[in-house]
Amino acid sequence: MARVLIVDDSPTETHVLSSILDKHGHEVLTAENGEAGIEVAKAEKPDLVLMDVVMPGLNGFQATRHLKKDPETSNIPVIIVTTKDQETDKIWGMRQGAKDYLTKPVQESNLMKVINSVLEG
Repeated sequence: MARVLIVDDSPTETHVLSSILDKHGHEVLTAENGEAGIEVAKAEKPDLVLMDVVMPGLNGFQATRHLKKDPETSNIPVIIVTTKDQETDKIWGMRQGAKDYLTKPVQESNLMKVINSVLEG
């Protein structure tokens, strides 16, 4: 199965997403902010990144942009998973290079559908 990096500053959200991914057989990597997320992505080369937006330091939009501009990580798909549910946020997230955009709380079935679609795509 896939190696998925969760970048989120909330231990609760990280636990919820990790539990869903574990249940579906994916290997989970975690980072608690944008800077750490970029470092882990470069070091571990995950198959996919689930990126929160609202975090201290680099936010998820900035971190996604960094990953997409770096030749080492530009081919790793990013799915933004955030509480920011405005259409302008979604448009901005997609402009930064995200493959998809989900709002929290995420339903397990929807999350897995999007992950499978991105990984197959």
